[in-house]
Amino acid sequence: MRAWWIPTLILLAACSNDDTNGPGVTPDAPADISSTSLDGSIALVWSDNPFQSDPDIFGNYRVYSTSYDIDADECGGDWLLEGTTVAPEFLVGALANGVPRCFSITAVSIDGLESERSPLRGDTPRPDSRNVALAAAPATPNGSGFRFWDDLNDDGTVQSGELGIVRSANATDIDFFVDRDSNGDLFLTPVRPGTGVEFYDENDPVEDLTSIDFAADREYRTTGIQAVPGFGYVFETDGGDGFVRYGAVRVQHVGTTFLILDWAFQFDPGNPELIVWGGKR
Repeated sequence: MRAWWIPTLILLAACSNDDTNGPGVTPDAPADISSTSLDGSIALVWSDNPFQSDPDIFGNYRVYSTSYDIDADECGGDWLLEGTTVAPEFLVGALANGVPRCFSITAVSIDGLESERSPLRGDTPRPDSRNVALAAAPATPNGSGFRFWDDLNDDGTVQSGELGIVRSANATDIDFFVDRDSNGDLFLTPVRPGTGVEFYDENDPVEDLTSIDFAADREYRTTGIQAVPGFGYVFETDGGDGFVRYGAVRVQHVGTTFLILDWAFQFDPGNPELIVWGGKR
């Protein structure tokens, strides 16, 4: 990896070239960039306009990252090269969960001339898990409770054994349990003080867990919410340190005695960013 640089003198020379399809022309910068938060990684997608506008001079894309202050909405100044690609997408791996990063893309010509930066994009990787089965409490109470994160050793940091814990519906320290009403419908019912739940979108299902966006700006209910296959849910929980933590659930299957769900959790304190979804190419 290396620090950010822009060849200013060559760039000025390129701008004076009248042949926009010939050598020595600096490519356009990507017009936009989107991202998807994953477990230990970030998936980036951006507009392919540098290639589309002049494929004869296009060489590749460069992907950069730096630190990101989510509270101030500011990117750091120490840009590092994550890698290069000819496709308008890139998976940035080996990232620390809960640590925000800022990303930007440039286009490089076949002559090595580098464009300006794309718009900046901040994102935060977070753990997730798939295919978790929870029983309906009236059927099997011991397997119907769920907690996103429990700081078992009180060290303020997250270990893998502290995430996605299945417990009894009778436990008082769970975030929610799966209840069933007299009609046979299953509900996600908050338990622990400071825990609330709401539909991500009460009108439409979500394609995938990665389709769930920010968890903030909602009126979280503390009563049960019906579990519907394909729908997404966001949770606000008490982190025990004065900050809330946010979780997400996508329900895959709802039966009469159990349901299957995917879950994600953002353990960066107060950070509502579970997923930033910018669409698919």
